[in-house]
Amino acid sequence: MNRKAQRQQWLAAHYGDQAIQVTAASEDASFRSYYRVSSDQGSHILMDAPPEHEDCHPFVAVQQLLIQHQIAAPQILAQDLSQGFLLLSDLGSTLYLDVLTDDTADHLYQGAMDTLVALQAIPQPTWLPLYDAPLLRQEMQLCIDWFVQEHLGLSLTPDQQHLFDHTFELLAANALAQPQVLVHRDYHSRNLMVLGNPQKDEVTPGVIDFQDAVWGPLTYDMVSLLRDCYISWEPAQIDAWCHYHWQRLPPATQSAVSFAQYQRWFDLMGMQRHLKAIGIFCRLNYRDGKAGYLHDIPRTLKYVLQVAAQHPDLQAFGHMMADLQPKLVTKA
Repeated sequence: MNRKAQRQQWLAAHYGDQAIQVTAASEDASFRSYYRVSSDQGSHILMDAPPEHEDCHPFVAVQQLLIQHQIAAPQILAQDLSQGFLLLSDLGSTLYLDVLTDDTADHLYQGAMDTLVALQAIPQPTWLPLYDAPLLRQEMQLCIDWFVQEHLGLSLTPDQQHLFDHTFELLAANALAQPQVLVHRDYHSRNLMVLGNPQKDEVTPGVIDFQDAVWGPLTYDMVSLLRDCYISWEPAQIDAWCHYHWQRLPPATQSAVSFAQYQRWFDLMGMQRHLKAIGIFCRLNYRDGKAGYLHDIPRTLKYVLQVAAQHPDLQAFGHMMADLQPKLVTKA
């Protein structure tokens, strides 16, 4: 039985004789796909995660944790983890990315940061994976494997490899030096849903795509949010939003961490994430046939170059990455 037939059979077993309409809702950068299921009961979302590629157990575990702590995540209405099907409440179809403008950004981001403060206050679950040095390094290696070697067709010289290794060590150490909290790991404008009217002063975002959550660095989700691979803002505005978050840290953390220290953590954490993202965007094209993400590489690489220029211990790495930039191509 093919996947579409499995999907239809599972929905028929759940809805019985009710008439339903199934339409594609979205895809993401994994093997998961999402469908909006409309019936007399209203609208629900079917998450289709083929079990040979995706494990739904982390999604369920993190969802329960978020709901327990009043984070606006989708409810699970039905599940079949052996087949990789979850029926979820529908948080709507309006992404943050759809409505972010100069007029709406301030209160949308404040709502996202207020939710993030609540998420970061969740006590450490014993079962949550750690964002440790091997995982941080493995993620950054994607930049070499898929961007430098596969996309640009280059082999690193020994000096270039040494500079990558040194930079990866510096960025991993920066991440591990920070207070460790619950990290969504993809907290950005395509994974936050606008619930209600985006023009209102108070916004509580719906949070989705949280199955890769880990226990890790304080600034990771902030850099995902504010140095977004899909939309960019002026540095002064990002600094103001960072200050908003820093002011809302637990008193013991804030008293021990100056804003200048927070900013360095944020900058270097962003470089780690953006190197990973550049590699993932290339992998999505060459391995998975999803070419659209290549167009997000120039913005993401620009973040890397800007941060490197601002920190003396990263300037040599920035010069090397800038030398690669003329070779950057975004064709499929």
